[in-house]
Amino acid sequence: MGAAEPSCRTTPREARQQTRRATPQGTRLPRSVWAVPPVVVLALVFLYPLALVVQQSFTPANGGGAFDAYGSVFASASFREALGTTVWLAVGATAGCLLLGFTLALIIAFVPFPGARGVARFIDVFLSFPSFLITLALLFIYGTVGMANGVWTDLTGAAEGPFRFLTTPWGVLLAEITYFTPFVMRPLLAAFSQLDGAQLEVASSLGARPARIIRRVILPEALPALAAGGSLVLVMCLNEFGIVLFTGAKDVSTLPMLIYGKAILESDYPAACVVAVVNIAISVGLFGLYRVVSKRAGA
Repeated sequence: MGAAEPSCRTTPREARQQTRRATPQGTRLPRSVWAVPPVVVLALVFLYPLALVVQQSFTPANGGGAFDAYGSVFASASFREALGTTVWLAVGATAGCLLLGFTLALIIAFVPFPGARGVARFIDVFLSFPSFLITLALLFIYGTVGMANGVWTDLTGAAEGPFRFLTTPWGVLLAEITYFTPFVMRPLLAAFSQLDGAQLEVASSLGARPARIIRRVILPEALPALAAGGSLVLVMCLNEFGIVLFTGAKDVSTLPMLIYGKAILESDYPAACVVAVVNIAISVGLFGLYRVVSKRAGA
């Protein structure tokens, strides 16, 4: 009998090895080369404009020292007011979103009611809504000529309605909590879906009340999701512009609104860039702090 013919079948691994043997050594590209295109795109789209903002902040319009614009902005009362308003609105909105989001996520995940799955899916759709759309909806309800004031004037015969809080910091806070709560609920619902139902059944069979089950069983499992959602909301609230603008809260000055005023209304670009640099530094610092804390917590 003649020699056995070689098999015509080749495994993918053998094919790759044959390709490597057939390819000259000099034509292979180092792996580091493939990192060049995304780095170039990132530099052109993000890093270069950011570098221009930082450079402009050290270039006073009327000449002078490099830090004159920083000294002028930091010494102004408008900057201090905007910084304080931005921080307390962001912290207040984050606290409200965490509390409301945790409560609503608990109800959707653990309280059976018709349409629970539909509500959970609607949350995913809600995340795609622009912030000004939610603000316009609140204006239709609580605005000066909104539905609530209209019903009040029709019932009482008064010339004006009592609901005027939407143009105050409390109205901005309500709008931010309304818009950003689903950003907390989404990771919470994902975490609750991974929770072992047997733990809840065992705790309930041992006589634990719902509040104790939430505190001892559910909450520890939800802490990483709460940290992720809360940090995201905090950073987004620090940089929120559309909600403050569309509520018409003229007396509410935040860092993004101050940047808009300095750049567009006053044409003071160095001052606007200084405020932008401060806003970016706060956001990046909070994100870095979140990464450190979440890493230590094992999130």
